[in-house]
Amino acid sequence: MITAVVYSESGGTYKTTMTANIAVALERMGLDTLVLDLDPQEGNLTSLFDAGERRNDPGADNLVKHILDMPDGDFDELIETTDEGVDIIPSHDMLGDFTSNLEQKISYETGMKNMSRDEYPRFELLYELLWEKQQLNQEYDAVLIDPNARAEDLLYNAIFALRTLIAPVKPAGKGNLSLDGLEELVGNMERELEIEIGLSCVVPSGVGQTNAHQQYQQQFEDTEAFATPVTIGNRESLMDAMWEARGSAFKVVEEQWKTFERDGEMVSEPGQRRIRDREIETLQKLSELAWFIATDTFDADVEPVLELDIQEQEPRVIDLAEDRTEVQTA
Repeated sequence: MITAVVYSESGGTYKTTMTANIAVALERMGLDTLVLDLDPQEGNLTSLFDAGERRNDPGADNLVKHILDMPDGDFDELIETTDEGVDIIPSHDMLGDFTSNLEQKISYETGMKNMSRDEYPRFELLYELLWEKQQLNQEYDAVLIDPNARAEDLLYNAIFALRTLIAPVKPAGKGNLSLDGLEELVGNMERELEIEIGLSCVVPSGVGQTNAHQQYQQQFEDTEAFATPVTIGNRESLMDAMWEARGSAFKVVEEQWKTFERDGEMVSEPGQRRIRDREIETLQKLSELAWFIATDTFDADVEPVLELDIQEQEPRVIDLAEDRTEVQTA
């Protein structure tokens, strides 16, 4: 089974859009895919997929209540299906108070059981919910998590549950992960959680043509410490359009979504985008990334095929194994 947390310490690495694109790519390859949105902030995966109508309702059942073993309904009722076939457990405002609610639970249960706080399995609760109580491995081929960015209880629960990281990184600039910093990050998490964490791959994203960007990209590609199967170019227009299309980059291209000015106002509509070769190459790279994760990291049996049905164009079928793009900016 494919289980991975898409995580970066830095902002602006396309973490949320990458999670969406990987999930949709896996679904298109025939894998039943579920994503969990653990980010309580606006502009999250839930917003991108236009899900979670009750995410601001304090009385609504949500994932936090199930993690803390105080549900208001069946777990299956949390799951919504997006327009692109990927299932999602939406974000909820209660995620922002996860640690405080967890502390209350720990205080109560350690008092009842006469145990020390250090003995309480605070990072294992999501693991127990997903695999022991709900046995999602019997329903899904892939489970991905888009976590909160801060290194706290919610993030550690996500990593303990899924055990594998996909790390999008910026190619250059202040605050970016260096090679040593990425290895240190994984090592620190392993020590904190007392488990082995796999790093599936690193994905330089937003790579431009400047010398600094190219040098940073080459540094990642040359290392043997971890895999860098693809590099995603600076595709701000394509990624930004995902928020208007309420879906993946595949949906943006196939439905030709574009934001433009009309009568003094900015509007977003399908059927307006001119599809360029570099955008098709980017979809191919995203599919190659999903294929790498499925086959190289998890040894899944997945057909390496990308099918695109762009409006008013002949359908395209790309054999990812035969037509694999070079590791360069798409």
